[in-house]
Amino acid sequence: MGVLAALDELQLPIGRLAGVSSGGIAAAFYAAGVSPREILRLLQELRISRLTRIALSRYGLLRMDAVGVLFEQHLGVGCTFEQLRLPLTLVATDLLAGCSVRFASGLLVPPLLASSAVPILYRPVEYQGRQLVDGGLLNNLPVEALLDPLQPELRVVGVHCNPPNPEAQVNNFRALVERTLNLAIGGNTVVSKQQCHLLLEPPELCQYRTMSFRRAPELFDIGYRYTLEQARALENLLC
Repeated sequence: MGVLAALDELQLPIGRLAGVSSGGIAAAFYAAGVSPREILRLLQELRISRLTRIALSRYGLLRMDAVGVLFEQHLGVGCTFEQLRLPLTLVATDLLAGCSVRFASGLLVPPLLASSAVPILYRPVEYQGRQLVDGGLLNNLPVEALLDPLQPELRVVGVHCNPPNPEAQVNNFRALVERTLNLAIGGNTVVSKQQCHLLLEPPELCQYRTMSFRRAPELFDIGYRYTLEQARALENLLC
């Protein structure tokens, strides 16, 4: 979100968006016309405990029903990709097929929920005959969704918010889950990073846990400041 706020301030054009997990949520709201700072405000007002419903099952611990209701309240019931002001691609992981799945048309909320359903912690989202979870599991930086061989002049700016922390401590279940996901993410972004014309990956973020919801303002500020520092490099992409 902080990156998007800086891009707006620098008045740099954004042609299309792609994202997974929390990045997919930020991209969806931005594509719907919600400003980055308003997205941050909405996040700060949330009570995570009210948005999650315990559902002890063989699939996971939490359900995302209330999150879906929240998305519909702000994006509109029945909102579609086609209604967004910017083209958007969301990526989820098909658990059964073992592959990434892109969504860029049709209903917006189901793919948005699927793309951000962290495995183990959340139940898979059943949609279009698939069992879907967080897209970051296999593809945390879906750069290929933005590449177009018919438009080689397009410049891709990658935003990666999960730099590895070599000093991370694994001393409880939550830390174990977060570290496991962080390592998986690190491994599946190598090629994607090479495809970016510019990669924004604030090193300060390695000190934060994957699910540091309460520290959202700090994370926003880090992304915002880091992107402004890259203003010259970003502007050069337009030349």
